[in-house]
Amino acid sequence: MSSIRLADLAQQLDAQLHGDGDIVITGIASIGSAQAGQITFLSDSRFREKLSSCQASAVVLTPYSLPFFTGAALVVSNPYLTYARMAQLMDTTPKPAEDISAGAVIAPDAILGQRVAVGANVVIESGVVLGNDVIIGPGCFVGKNTRIGAGTRLWANVTVYHDIFIGERCLIQSGTVIGADGFGYANDRGTWIKIPQLGRVIIGDRVEIGACTTIDRGALDDTRIGNGVIIDNQCQIAHNVVIGDNTAVAGGVIMAGSLTIGRYCMIGGASVINGHMAICDKVTVTGMGMVMRPITEPGVYSSGIPLQPNKEWRKTAALVMNISEMGKRMKAIERKLAKN
Repeated sequence: MSSIRLADLAQQLDAQLHGDGDIVITGIASIGSAQAGQITFLSDSRFREKLSSCQASAVVLTPYSLPFFTGAALVVSNPYLTYARMAQLMDTTPKPAEDISAGAVIAPDAILGQRVAVGANVVIESGVVLGNDVIIGPGCFVGKNTRIGAGTRLWANVTVYHDIFIGERCLIQSGTVIGADGFGYANDRGTWIKIPQLGRVIIGDRVEIGACTTIDRGALDDTRIGNGVIIDNQCQIAHNVVIGDNTAVAGGVIMAGSLTIGRYCMIGGASVINGHMAICDKVTVTGMGMVMRPITEPGVYSSGIPLQPNKEWRKTAALVMNISEMGKRMKAIERKLAKN
């Protein structure tokens, strides 16, 4: 959508209109850079002072912020959520592919639903089933017997191995690899013997996966990603990992094999999580968390030392390195005091 009347936008967003509904909105911008014709939003009351200098034609805000702005406004209870829906309405992102390219290689027995688009240099192997409205971007590979549900989009150069199941309305960004072998080996007197990875990857509906993320297939059982999961760029999800519905995983996270993560969790960027254990529902792990043991209670968990000036960090590091010795000295003092 390239433009829309403010009154029509208010109706579609179920927002209360204040001001001129005939204003034409042509785009969305941040509150500091928005110009005439654009709409912006204020989700944090700490930035209300920016309203006085805002050049946007309209602002999405709460009833509590409305008195601080004299221009046209859309009043809602959750401006950030409304911004997300507004961005969807006005999204100008092109489709990964249009129609079926003559340069695509599609197996004769592959089944393509209605309105499927396949870009140039795509390879779709035997037994693949693509649902209605699936879009496969240029350079993608879809392996044998894989099924991709209706409305799912793959951007350029995504690799999906054999026997993978991807649900409906998923979005997978460029460079992601789904279904590569997990890191499974047995050691025979110093020589590594490869264990073929015989499981699959099962991905639910409405899953979004960022660029250059890898999701390994299971060794025997399947790797499973639940409905509504969002995974950022450059994550490593090892074999037999299970991620529960509506969990969010930020960039650079590494998950070791046979890890189970519950529903509605949030995993902060660059976190590393040990395998063969479980994390319960509604857990938040803050950025760069190192999770070595199971988590059985919902809550927020953190680890690591936050950034300090180098001189202070060196002192902190020295103290940490000597904690064991300090503990011994404390116990000795306690024993001495107990005798007295």
